[in-house]
Amino acid sequence: MKHFVVINSAKNFEDTCFDLNTAVEAHHFGLLAIHDLAATLRSKNIQFSENCRVFEVCNPQQAALVLETDMSLCMALPCRISVFTEAGQTKIAMIRPADLFRDLSDTPALIKVALEVESTMMDMINEASSPASKCSTF
Repeated sequence: MKHFVVINSAKNFEDTCFDLNTAVEAHHFGLLAIHDLAATLRSKNIQFSENCRVFEVCNPQQAALVLETDMSLCMALPCRISVFTEAGQTKIAMIRPADLFRDLSDTPALIKVALEVESTMMDMINEASSPASKCSTF
């Protein structure tokens, strides 16, 4: 089993990013940061033709449960969803939180939290990549 999910988006890069931001809010997650890796590389005079933004997302209640159970798992937080282009195709991806937590802990309650977070993140990814959820056109 792959420890990550990669979905082709039916939208362009900017629309997918906008709609991911909307989906994060709709699912009551916080958006902690957006890292524009492509812009950072270009600012360092590195030739890079693709786009790549990493969205750090967090559900505060779920994060608190994880940290109260095992503070060392702070290294696995927050969760990340990436929107990127590859050969002209916009993609949206994440590392599966449940797989990550299974590798880091054998505590059933933490795996349960990770599965819940993963399910919600998949909903966000599907909403952001689906043509039916195009939120950025006014």
